[in-house]
Amino acid sequence: MTELIHDTSRPMERLLEIMRRLRDPETGCPWDIEQTYQTIAPYTIEEAYEVADAIARGDMAELEGELGDLLLQTVYHTAIGEEAGHFTFASVANAISDKMIARHPHVFGRESRDKSAEQQTRDWEAIKAAERADKAQQGTLDGVALNLPALLRAVKLQRRAARVGFDWPSSDQVLDKLHEELDELRSATDPDHAKEEFGDILFVIANLARHMKIDPEEALRAANAKFTRRFKAVEAKLEARNKRPEESTLEEMDALWDEAKADELS
Repeated sequence: MTELIHDTSRPMERLLEIMRRLRDPETGCPWDIEQTYQTIAPYTIEEAYEVADAIARGDMAELEGELGDLLLQTVYHTAIGEEAGHFTFASVANAISDKMIARHPHVFGRESRDKSAEQQTRDWEAIKAAERADKAQQGTLDGVALNLPALLRAVKLQRRAARVGFDWPSSDQVLDKLHEELDELRSATDPDHAKEEFGDILFVIANLARHMKIDPEEALRAANAKFTRRFKAVEAKLEARNKRPEESTLEEMDALWDEAKADELS
């Protein structure tokens, strides 16, 4: 198998063999041998975010590398599963292939493709609901992953509830609810109460984003990037005055922030 790990004409087989070599109990890498689903899972999440970051930056060279890192995570988990006799890379690949075929009868079956994207989305949700029923997931909210980012999970929970009619008619009602929750936060009497009300506000914000067809994670990432960009501009302006932020005042930095904002808008 030494030749296989250098054979670039068989990329998938090559990667799978490299992982087998890394995990070999006798000749593999001690760190790789010790890894489990639980220890690798945080890296899987991190790599997914790094893929999203490369896409947001439009860096295709970086994206190629990050996609490889994410692919490695799948190979890692399937290698652990194969060693324990749970599944293999082939069974995982076949499972997702079967799912895609089943969920696209208008492409792989006899259903007509002559329907709107909205109708296809409804059909997709109906198919997924049937799949959940087969797994004995009877509740409307069953199957929404607990470890999703909180804002994303909130949107998914709300979307599920909306399918059965539990939803505000329009974003105006959601805005009214947001004002109500803000008033409740103002009147919170202790830290635990404030924490609960703050969580309610975030949940309503996620609901408002859904109604406005905004991805809240994407919107917050953009806000983070804007804050970073403008604060760095403030630091640059302070450096031109031979100052660091800790040597400045809030009033001075706030004025420089306004300058940085004006510079972007000009």
